[in-house]
Amino acid sequence: MKIALFVTCVNDTLFPETGKAVVTILERLGHEVDFPLAQTCCGQMHLNSGYPHHALPLVEAFTTTFEGYDAIVVPSGSCAAMVRDWHSTVAHEAGRPKLGKRAESLAPRVHELSELLVDVLGVTDVGAVFPHRVTYHPTCHGLRMLKLGDRPQQLLREVDGLELVDLPDATECCGFGGTFALKNADVSAAMCADKVAAVKQTRAEVLCAVDNSCLMHIGGTLTRQRSGVRVMHLAEILASTT
Repeated sequence: MKIALFVTCVNDTLFPETGKAVVTILERLGHEVDFPLAQTCCGQMHLNSGYPHHALPLVEAFTTTFEGYDAIVVPSGSCAAMVRDWHSTVAHEAGRPKLGKRAESLAPRVHELSELLVDVLGVTDVGAVFPHRVTYHPTCHGLRMLKLGDRPQQLLREVDGLELVDLPDATECCGFGGTFALKNADVSAAMCADKVAAVKQTRAEVLCAVDNSCLMHIGGTLTRQRSGVRVMHLAEILASTT
């Protein structure tokens, strides 16, 4: 299968290894990965900040860039949710029904990584090796919008040498929420402190999630507390063979 990678702004700018890891996994499984150079932002930041009219050109750009592919993989629960749940709405509310219909047609082909692997490609064992104690944080968009369920855990359980331990109060938000962390810094920090306390209870070496934005937020507190816990995107663990 030829699969297009929508790497997302955060990954492209701050966590390029995640995008590389996605390519490594899919090529290991025998698939061709294409990276359309015309891709830009999904528009989530604009919409969440109350500027849907600024998101509209990005909706059109995404649709035009990716509508020729049978499958699009997104290593970010929040961006995948933005495309699937909001792109058509943004277009329709802006009086662009044709664009809205195009976005609706494209949405079912957009998949977060664990969805693509488990539901579309039908695999849980991707040939990974990662001999470490790991706990998994289900990020809000993955949990509540994409409804990923235990797909990421299915993949992690098949990793050779990996010990997966449950995270207490796993479904609680980490407090990031994009601009929420900036506009409500004290509340965000308190929420993150609770999440970090739960992570430390697990005695895990690594905290895993499907969104680097949340991992960046939690990882900052873990580092400041000198916890010794690393944060890693699901793709990077699944790409590992040592």
